[in-house]
Amino acid sequence: MRRWRPRVPRLPRTRKGRRRLVRAVVAGCVLALLPGAWLRVVTDGRLHTTADVPRTEVAVVFGAGLWDGEPSPYLAHRLDAAASLYRAGRVEVVLVTGDNSREEYDEPDAMRAYLVRHGVPDGRIVSDYAGFDTWDSCVRAKKIFGVDRAVLISQGFHIRRAVALCEEAGVASYGVGVDDRHDLTWYYGGAREVLAAGKAALDALFEPDPRFLGPREPGVERALAGAR
Repeated sequence: MRRWRPRVPRLPRTRKGRRRLVRAVVAGCVLALLPGAWLRVVTDGRLHTTADVPRTEVAVVFGAGLWDGEPSPYLAHRLDAAASLYRAGRVEVVLVTGDNSREEYDEPDAMRAYLVRHGVPDGRIVSDYAGFDTWDSCVRAKKIFGVDRAVLISQGFHIRRAVALCEEAGVASYGVGVDDRHDLTWYYGGAREVLAAGKAALDALFEPDPRFLGPREPGVERALAGAR
């Protein structure tokens, strides 16, 4: 019985074939890099620090996972930045958006509890329980919560994508990219953004509906009214 052996791709034998292969590889590389270039162009001048970001009524914090029911270190750093902006009077309301697709996994409530422990009044926090990805969070911020302008808070490797998608969704945005130790998770996040940038470009082009939209919610409006 003959043992099956995988076929090994062969390089073209002719000069013309090799030229075509090189062109195809170059074209593939260019296409892979275009979304990242688009993100940089769209977000040029929109990134700031907690010290110099323009005063804005609403801050949006994107979920980044839970560890044993508590915000992961990356998410905690995002929330720390939001709490700092609130205490400095640079934002009035914090919209926390994350995943609550399972009863035992509730990012927004964990984020809310963390912010309250760090000095943000519960009445100034609004929860979006259907922020399943960045595009969904941005569209829901606009269509469900009526946010027209916001400070977005995330890690540096993600913030450009967040700003670009929220701008596309109709939310005039500034981004604050929090600093983090460059560990394995950070490098994984950076590498993942290469693929995520491609998805972001498709989301911006086709503008799909979020996984869950639902009725308009007055939470942000009420929180802002209570802040005045």
